[in-house]
Amino acid sequence: MLIFGTRPEAIKMCPLVKEFQKHTEEFKTVVCVTGQHREMLDQVLQIFDVHPDFDLNIMKQGQDLTDVTVRVLTGLRDVFQECRPDVVLVHGDTTTSTAGALAAFYAQIPVGHVEAGLRTHNIYSPWPEEMNRQITGRIATFNFSPTPLSEKNLLDEKAQGKVYVTGNTVIDALHMVVNKLNNDAMLAKEQDDILLNVGYDVTRLQDGKKMVLITGHRRENFGDGFIRMVTAMKDLSEKYPDVDFVYPMHLNPNVRKPIHEVFGEDLTCSNFFFIEPLQYLEFVHLMSKATLVLTDSGGIQEEAPGLGKPVLVMRDTTERPEALASGTVHLVGTDYDKIMMEVSTLLDDEEAYRKMSQAVNPYGDGRACSRIVRILNDEEVERYCI
Repeated sequence: MLIFGTRPEAIKMCPLVKEFQKHTEEFKTVVCVTGQHREMLDQVLQIFDVHPDFDLNIMKQGQDLTDVTVRVLTGLRDVFQECRPDVVLVHGDTTTSTAGALAAFYAQIPVGHVEAGLRTHNIYSPWPEEMNRQITGRIATFNFSPTPLSEKNLLDEKAQGKVYVTGNTVIDALHMVVNKLNNDAMLAKEQDDILLNVGYDVTRLQDGKKMVLITGHRRENFGDGFIRMVTAMKDLSEKYPDVDFVYPMHLNPNVRKPIHEVFGEDLTCSNFFFIEPLQYLEFVHLMSKATLVLTDSGGIQEEAPGLGKPVLVMRDTTERPEALASGTVHLVGTDYDKIMMEVSTLLDDEEAYRKMSQAVNPYGDGRACSRIVRILNDEEVERYCI
């Protein structure tokens, strides 16, 4: 049984679902979603043509992390009474993954942790994700680590489960979507039209015109951090009037409020485009056209380098230090001056841009899902190494 509930989890788990479904003689594959992200989750399920067998539908207005945890635990208790799998697979660092692992532990069902071993070693950064990862790592029987460094973290902690280095399934997902877009001109045109409908015309990106893609949503940046981030974005757009800045805005009011405080209520700017959240397919399409990405997201640190896009991370720490070491990612935090300087460098300095954009992505070769399936089928598996 594969359990997931947020959009990032779905992006990274759906390719694994599809891979297991190729092996019907060896596995019966059951999908359970929690609905921690409702609409965004459903969009990804549609893209990958994945149909859940169980849907806990836990999303309620105004719920907090305690509510999410309780609803996942009680929902899965009932699911396990109806369907008892041989192994439960959870992903990453969400409340769904940790509560899912704990529910399986209470039912004495072995847990496989996909994307295991990422660490900042600071339980409040990112919060609550860092502690979620650590808790899930203590429960897991099978740890599927994306890199040798994440494997080392688990070995140093003396994790009770076995540890395998597989690469990251997000690269599998990225390859699947990029192949779709590259091989289907009509599909690519549909994405252009969708972007136009939400407020950005990609035909502007002609004759070498540059575009900075921005995302932001992390809890630890809410408040003054977001104000500093958004102020830097506004000043950058004024400094570079010939560069487009595109920001798909998260629905959370803690994200939208500082945007309106800095830009005004109507968000009018000739080269800054605030658009509604995008589905995964549309986002990958837009990211493929970007010059660079400015984000506080985790997954984009893995995805964008796969497309040759430098990433500036608006966080003080990252659980993905391999990206820092490889040079595909730089940390800028919520520091106004750092954001201004690093974006300016990448827009102005061709050599600095080339160095970041051509660095090797440390997160895999697009075969992580097949490795995980083979591991659980007890076959000898090649190790993914950088």
